[in-house]
Amino acid sequence: MSAIQITDIKKSYSALKALDGVSLTIESGEFFGLLGPNGAGKTTLISIIAGLIRATEGRVSVMGHDVQKDYRLARRNLGVVPQELVFDPFFTVRETLRMQLGYFGLKRNDAWIDEIMENLDLTNKADTNMRALSGGMKRRVLVAQALVHKPPVIVLDEPTAGVDVELRQTLWKFIGRLHREGHTVVLTTHYLEEAQALCSRIAMLKAGKVVALDTTNALLKRVAGSQLKLRLSGAALPASLDSIRIPLESSYVALRINQPDEIEPILANLRQAGCVVEELQLQQADLEDVFVQIMGGVS
Repeated sequence: MSAIQITDIKKSYSALKALDGVSLTIESGEFFGLLGPNGAGKTTLISIIAGLIRATEGRVSVMGHDVQKDYRLARRNLGVVPQELVFDPFFTVRETLRMQLGYFGLKRNDAWIDEIMENLDLTNKADTNMRALSGGMKRRVLVAQALVHKPPVIVLDEPTAGVDVELRQTLWKFIGRLHREGHTVVLTTHYLEEAQALCSRIAMLKAGKVVALDTTNALLKRVAGSQLKLRLSGAALPASLDSIRIPLESSYVALRINQPDEIEPILANLRQAGCVVEELQLQQADLEDVFVQIMGGVS
């Protein structure tokens, strides 16, 4: 059984098409990445999976349960960590987690709550009011709320946005353990190094459509060889090198190379064109290069 089945999902707001025929199958036990620029439709898709908004067309199921027709079981099988810090200011951390457990009709399970808090370094904040927590601690509580009913499918929507290194390490250690125990994990993130390290398969969204869907290794192979990153002055990049240029949103110029012996002819070409090389880096292609290439429409 697939963990999440998304079939031809469309979502429109008047003339705006937030999602335009998205179809995905996320298998049980996968660590799946859902990537895309701001406005690509990632959070809209997650909101539909979670039953927070209705799709205009199409169907979504979680562990075989339709999110609209069989919403109780669909939501029981799903835990979502949202982007926004949403919390009730009148309760302590432990009370918040007990209430979340009650939403799913489950009896008090303090042993599991204690285990979650320990793994997310929340134990010493168990009796602290939510209002008194820092932003990073509140985000840890959001993660704990998503996990408290032991869902087989976990969706993380930008879980490490704006948090410190310690929380990232703590979170990924715990999520990694849950994944090894058989949980399905779906991750959206702008930290592409996280997606590259964690996800076995990735879908990329652009303007509400899936523009890439493959294993992480297969996506990395789309960018052949290495890239030469240069910071130039004196003159613009000569037109003769445009065919190997990789689009970058920075002050650097990136050129695709396959063999190290291609570097000297490139430098000779730059010198002849009057370019001064201020800085030079040779890097292996990574998921960011693939992302930029796909989003830029470069083959």
